[in-house]
Amino acid sequence: MPTKKTEAAEAAPHYLGHRQRLKARFYEAPASFQDYELLELLLTFAIPRKDTKKLAKDLLREFSTFGDVLGADPARLEALELSPNAVALLKTAYAAAARVARPEARKRSALSSMDAVIEYCTAAMAHESVEQFRVLFLDRKNALIKDEAQQKGTVDHTPVYPREVVKRALELSASAVIIVHNHPSGDPTPSAADIDMTRQVQDACQKLGLVLHDHVVIGRGKHASFRALGLL
Repeated sequence: MPTKKTEAAEAAPHYLGHRQRLKARFYEAPASFQDYELLELLLTFAIPRKDTKKLAKDLLREFSTFGDVLGADPARLEALELSPNAVALLKTAYAAAARVARPEARKRSALSSMDAVIEYCTAAMAHESVEQFRVLFLDRKNALIKDEAQQKGTVDHTPVYPREVVKRALELSASAVIIVHNHPSGDPTPSAADIDMTRQVQDACQKLGLVLHDHVVIGRGKHASFRALGLL
């Protein structure tokens, strides 16, 4: 005759034991996890009563990569029947990854740690589904004063207002700036519009004694530097 304990075990959803095993495996060897497994585990914290493996695989099929899932527009995620809590969790994970990558630039020159700056900007922007424009404001020693996201646009255009960049630099008593934006297409090759906008920002900076050190375009796993390309 079945006991109450046996009946409870039989009535429990099959995925509960799988979740426990998934967590145990993660603690033992997190680096061994495939993308769908890591996404599956993340979703368990926001979706308590559903098998999240299929959902994780569906999301990867829709957005191609783990980073693209985290960087996806919230409206698109909700359209795929993710709950508000699940969307918030994914966006929090995305922001946390960018925060971890942020260089300790206040303690050193941003120019001497450009690799760290690019790593941070890549983590923060490479998987954005729309263009984002950021400005790194530097002091006289080229240490970072502040990093700010100035604008967001469409999938292929971000409105940039040079006067606003310069105005903010003066408010922060910055001496120089590095501007950064992403290409959602993944190809960081500067467009004609990028080149024209950079010249406008450079002209606005020069008029007020500010230095535009570089404009970096972030793609998927690669970037383009205007300084390195001879465009500045």
